[in-house]
Amino acid sequence: MPTFLLWLILLVLCWPLALLALLLYPLVWIVLLPFRLLGVAVGGALALLWTVVTLPADVLRRLSRGPERVNG
Repeated sequence: MPTFLLWLILLVLCWPLALLALLLYPLVWIVLLPFRLLGVAVGGALALLWTVVTLPADVLRRLSRGPERVNG
């Protein structure tokens, strides 16, 4: 929504630039798409690495609590 409002202001102030922005936006989005996918992949890999590194501490913490009782 804020992007649309900024575009409307640009349309009022300088309509040729607003139309150029409207035409170039899909091209810029397509160019930046691989970087977004790379960011998702790197974020997933780092989350997996963090889970593997902290797994021993989590296991020891759960073992020190003792068995959990199920209320039923």
